Amino acid sequence: KVGLRQKKAHVMEIQINGGDVAKKVDFGYGLFEKTVPVDTVFTTGEMVDICGVTKGHGFQGVIKRWGVRRLPRKTHRGLRKVACIGAWHPSRVAWTVPRAGQLGYHQRTELHKRIYRLGLGKDSKNATTETDLTEKRITPLGGFPHYGVVDEDFLMIRGCVVGPRKRCVSLRKTLMPSAKRVASEPLHIKFIDTSSKHGHGRFQTVAEKQAFVGEI
Repeated sequence: KVGLRQKKAHVMEIQINGGDVAKKVDFGYGLFEKTVPVDTVFTTGEMVDICGVTKGHGFQGVIKRWGVRRLPRKTHRGLRKVACIGAWHPSRVAWTVPRAGQLGYHQRTELHKRIYRLGLGKDSKNATTETDLTEKRITPLGGFPHYGVVDEDFLMIRGCVVGPRKRCVSLRKTLMPSAKRVASEPLHIKFIDTSSKHGHGRFQTVAEKQAFVGEI
């Protein structure tokens, strides 16, 4: 439905809390073969946790993986290494010593991401604000790089999200309330930039670009 390459839907197990066992069964049974819109679960301004898998970089050395300093140029048998990995005794390598290995593609959970906007895919003004009354959608000109056009319901979240484009993530209600002031301040989104992300975009809508460029 989102237009991804994968045809088979993802399957995920979600725990149901609250009430006795019979109520939980009735609640889950009532959701069979029904869609659960995102606006029935989350609200604008709410803090959520994001669970996902980070972007994979394969097998990497200690320079890229841990950021250690390179050895001098004339070093024997390579310089992108850790010079000393430990003393003679204890006769094992400590876990604190940087070593080469897998970088990325790890399960991670980020806490306290605030929902700035909960938009509907069918709304033609889902990127319009109180100060910017231009009728425009959330998709920038030319689409999002490596993704395309957003025509389904979406969440606009403050900060970064783990993983590459099109990788599934899980959102949950935050387990611990945030004590930061940014979590309780009222939201006042003044402007959403919908210019092209493929270069130095300057136009917010197709009509604005055509009015400036003219017929080609």
